[in-house]
Amino acid sequence: MTRQPAVAGSFYPANPEQLHLMLDRFLNAAEIHQKIPKAMIVPHAGYIYSGPIAASAYASLKNAHDKITRVVLIGPSHRVAFRGLAVSRSETFTTPLGKVLVDQSAVQAIVKLPFVEYIEQAHTYEHSLEVHLPFLQEVLDNFKIVPIVAGEASPEQVSQVLEALWGGDETLVVISSDLSHYHDYATAQQMDKATSQSIEQLQYEQLGFESACGKVPVSGLLKLARKKMLSIKTVDLRNSGDTAGDKSRVVGYGAYVIE
Repeated sequence: MTRQPAVAGSFYPANPEQLHLMLDRFLNAAEIHQKIPKAMIVPHAGYIYSGPIAASAYASLKNAHDKITRVVLIGPSHRVAFRGLAVSRSETFTTPLGKVLVDQSAVQAIVKLPFVEYIEQAHTYEHSLEVHLPFLQEVLDNFKIVPIVAGEASPEQVSQVLEALWGGDETLVVISSDLSHYHDYATAQQMDKATSQSIEQLQYEQLGFESACGKVPVSGLLKLARKKMLSIKTVDLRNSGDTAGDKSRVVGYGAYVIE
């Protein structure tokens, strides 16, 4: 079973060559941090809006292109309401750049948890995971994914899944989230700056859904980071008014890394 792309041609180019060129442009414009991240929080909007911000985190993976072989990818559900975390029976996720294999053994391991279940409809049209796949295909060589859509879940539940899949240097954790939605430019900047401070201080209790649409998976990562005594830093913080939108009603985007 293959999960077909749902937002190719709308969130990002459906033409492989155009997609490759666009990703290349974003990644080449981004500053490369020498350290390879263990986990990242990256935005999931249309590429013209959030692509440059996502690239500021993904560019750091260039040095690990042959080292990272598994990516745990968790994003919020935008279309389907459910409790817990949803995995898929799909063996591959397809994008215009080709197929990405799913780590079946990892999925089978976490689906044993009482709050993790197979919910295909949570994956079918969800963009929060899909938009990251072409970036990963561009910067990594051979890798598998563990795709998880988060519904109504506690920080403890997300943290438990992340801890089970944490692995070593071969595993990267990618949390998909945008920040504030549809405020004017100045308000968004103020709100997103406060959210970034909460993220850097691992204060997930201070995050609301108005702070970040991926509050559920973000909170789980921050809870685990606090337990493991890891630190997280902001590598980029902008909004759609800085990239491709007008400034009257913007969406905030941040890129954060745990190294």
